[in-house]
Amino acid sequence: TSAQGDGGDQPDISEGRYGVLPLITSIEKPDRTLVRIGSLVPNLDGTTVWVRGRLHTSRCKGKQCFFVLRQQHFSVQCLAMVSASVSKQMVKFLSNVTKESLLDVQGVVRKTDQKIVSCSQQEVELHVEQAFVVSAAEPVLPLQIEDAARSESSLEEGDGPSIRVNQDTRLDNRVLDLRTPANQAIFRIQMGVCELFRQALQRQGFVEINTPKIIAVASEGGANVFEVTYFKNSAYLAQSPQLYKQMAIAADFEKVYTIGAVFRAEDSNTHRHLTEFVGLDLEMAFHYHYHEVVDVIGQMFNTIFRGLADQYSEEIAAVNKQYPAEPFQFLDPPLRLEFKEGVAMLREAGVETGDEEDLS
Repeated sequence: TSAQGDGGDQPDISEGRYGVLPLITSIEKPDRTLVRIGSLVPNLDGTTVWVRGRLHTSRCKGKQCFFVLRQQHFSVQCLAMVSASVSKQMVKFLSNVTKESLLDVQGVVRKTDQKIVSCSQQEVELHVEQAFVVSAAEPVLPLQIEDAARSESSLEEGDGPSIRVNQDTRLDNRVLDLRTPANQAIFRIQMGVCELFRQALQRQGFVEINTPKIIAVASEGGANVFEVTYFKNSAYLAQSPQLYKQMAIAADFEKVYTIGAVFRAEDSNTHRHLTEFVGLDLEMAFHYHYHEVVDVIGQMFNTIFRGLADQYSEEIAAVNKQYPAEPFQFLDPPLRLEFKEGVAMLREAGVETGDEEDLS
């Protein structure tokens, strides 16, 4: 449905080219290809495309409206300006769209003279020809994505007033908080770690296994377990897949790994204790020396580190924008210290430790 804006008595030359779409009910299938915002690059200059994204920010005044469309951790600047094909009513309509509304926008990709540093697609912008609201957001939201995505340094150094989104607000409105570019990227990097872990081990002949998470007895020592009711009996959430990995090795699998949830009833408030996390476990038989295992683990870590840098550079950049960090450095081959060397280093740093004490 088209929306009438404030255009006075002027005819609306954009009628039918903007407005609010009816509820999508899968009855119709438009002959329209939506392009990913992350794929908008200078090579597409002059190309007309359709994109779908959330309204991140907008600045509208007079006869033009700048707004940013966000799709996951990618974003692009859009410009709607009164012209022979864009009416004042259409610009007025866009100025009233609420942030986080989902929009379908048709526009022409144009290269920019200067980089748009606030967007992921810094070298292009979209000149709007059509725009439709797919799903309108509420006028007032518990938090704004723009605020939730600010870095600590921008909050401290900002010229104007900045809103700090507290952790309680983030967790109470987690769906909105997960829309920030950094959070979108973190989940993709986590996926990448698991993918690269699998690739590194499968190339060396490892077999992936899936192990039970509800077990009859505690898997590591009997302490710090979650007890659950299993029909008329008691059962426990698995602390570790250790037993099942060892069973697989004894069954001549030789090399196995598993990725899955681990549960530990550690009643601690420190950041070094988690009651639930995803564990990446491997087990292998060695022929003559445990260094065979150490070699595999070292190669695996370097495969993950290189893979993240090569395949997830955009995601890492998105995280660094909100949480700045130095580039990760590692050695190839990995550094290997003997136990006695580690003890000596601790003593040099002022730590009192015996020759055979547990370093943890």
